[in-house]
Amino acid sequence: MSLLNDLFVFEMANNHQGSVAHGLKIIEAAARISRNHRVRGSVKLQFRELDSFIHPDWKGREDVKHLPRFESTKLSVAEFGQLVRAIRDEGLVAMATPFDEASVGTCLDLGVEIIKIASCSATDWPLLEAVADARKPVVASTGGLSIYEIDNLVSFFRKRVPEFALMHCVSTYPTPPEDVCLGFMDKLIKRYPYISVGYSGHEAPDDTDVVQAAIAKGARLVERHMGVPTDDVKLNAYSVNPEQADAWVAAAERARTLCGTDETKHTSQEEIDSLRSLQRGVWAKRAIKTGETIQPEDVFFAMPLQDGQLTSGEFGRLRAHHVATQDYAAGEAVTEHASEDPMSEFRGILHDAKGMIYEAGIELGDDYTIEISHHYGLERFRQVGCVLVNLINREYCEKILLQLPGQRHPTHRHEQKEETFRLLWGDLEVELNGVTHHLEAGDKLLVERGARHNFRTTGGAIFAEISTTSIVGDSFYDDPAIAELDPMQRKTILESW
Repeated sequence: MSLLNDLFVFEMANNHQGSVAHGLKIIEAAARISRNHRVRGSVKLQFRELDSFIHPDWKGREDVKHLPRFESTKLSVAEFGQLVRAIRDEGLVAMATPFDEASVGTCLDLGVEIIKIASCSATDWPLLEAVADARKPVVASTGGLSIYEIDNLVSFFRKRVPEFALMHCVSTYPTPPEDVCLGFMDKLIKRYPYISVGYSGHEAPDDTDVVQAAIAKGARLVERHMGVPTDDVKLNAYSVNPEQADAWVAAAERARTLCGTDETKHTSQEEIDSLRSLQRGVWAKRAIKTGETIQPEDVFFAMPLQDGQLTSGEFGRLRAHHVATQDYAAGEAVTEHASEDPMSEFRGILHDAKGMIYEAGIELGDDYTIEISHHYGLERFRQVGCVLVNLINREYCEKILLQLPGQRHPTHRHEQKEETFRLLWGDLEVELNGVTHHLEAGDKLLVERGARHNFRTTGGAIFAEISTTSIVGDSFYDDPAIAELDPMQRKTILESW
C-alpha cells in the first residue's frame, strides 16, 4: 500500500509558534478532522539546525526576513520528539521538512515516516543527497521550478527512495485564482506516470474550489497550512483554521466522490434501462419463416422497444448472424439474438490490446502484423498468452508485446534468437534462468540464447522486444502440451486490428 497516495497533509502554520502546547492543539485538530471524514491525515513539521543554519554574524538580527521567525520558534529535538509521538498516538502520519543535512538526521532519529522537500530546497543538491541517503518516502514541492528542474528532481529521486511524489505548488502567499495554474498538473501526470502527483495550496483560507479542481485533475495527495487561532495567535493570509480545514477536507472528498474511485465507468441497470427506452426495435417487414437468415430488407426499425426485442444497433452490428428461430408475422417484434460469431473472442482480445496502446500513447504506424499467442487455446488466453505486434524482422527485429492484466506467458527458450526486453508501460515480472526480475517502465533485460524465461503481469504490460532475426519454430517450451504443437496451432496471425 502506498504511504503517499490519498493523504491529507496539515502543515503546522507559523512554525507552531515555537510552542509544544500550540503544536499539540494543531495535531489534535488534524486528528479530529481526519477521523470525522475517515481520511488518512498527516501533520508536517519543519526542522532546522539553527546553530549552523544561520551564519554566526547574522544571528539575532531583526532586519533580515525569516530569521527572527526561525529563531523565535526554535524547539529542541526532545520537544520535536514530543510532537512526533503525539502525531503517531493520534493515528496520523508524521512528516517533516528538513532544511539542512543535520535535520535529515533528526528525521531519522525521531522516526519521521515521510520527508518533504520544500520548493526553496528543491535545487539544494547537498541536502537532496542527504535526503536520498535516508531512504524514506519523499514528497517534493515544485513552486517556482522550471520543468527541467523538476525533471532533474524526478530523475534523481525516482529509484533512490521507496516512494516519491511531486506536489504542484505556487509559491505566492496567498495565491490568487489566476495564478493557481492547475492545468500544469496534467503535464506532470503525463510526464511522470510512474509517480504520484499532488497539490500543495496557498490560496485564501475559505477557498475550497481549488482543492476540488486539484482532485479532479488527479491529485493523489493534498496539503494546506493549518493553525489554531487564539487571543495571542493570528493566522496568516494563507493558513486555514480547523473549521476551514474541515470544509477543505469535505470539499476534497466530495470531489473524489464525483470523480469516482478509479478510471472505470460503472454503468447502472437504471442507466441501461433508460437508454433502451429511447432505442428503436427491429420489426418484421414481411412474414419470416424459421431458419431464414434475416436480411436488412426484411425488417424495419421503430419505437417503442419491447422486452427481449432486438435493437437496431444489435441488428446492424452483426446482421449476417441473425437466423430466425421462429416464424414472424409482418409487423411483429423480432426477438432473435446473434448466433455465435467465430471472431467475437478475437475482437474482444484486440479491443482490449488496442485500448492499452491508446492509453499508453504509443504510435505503431501503419506497417505491422499482429500475432495472438494462445498456448492453451483462446478459452484460456486471458490467463495464458500474449499479443505481439511485429514491426521489423530483418537481421534485427522489433516487436511490441502486450499482456492483459493477470496474464502470464509460459517458460520457453530460443536457440537462435537473442532478445532484450524494455518495459514501456505497466508492470512486468520476468523469470530468467530461475531468477525473478521486477521491471519498471524504462527497465531493460537481456535474454541470451538458450536462457529459459517466462513473464507475467498484474495490471497489464506493454514492452518492446529488440532481437536478432525472429525465426518461426525457434521457441522451445518446457510444457510438453505446448511443445508438441505446430507453432501455427498456438498462434493466430492478423494483418490489422
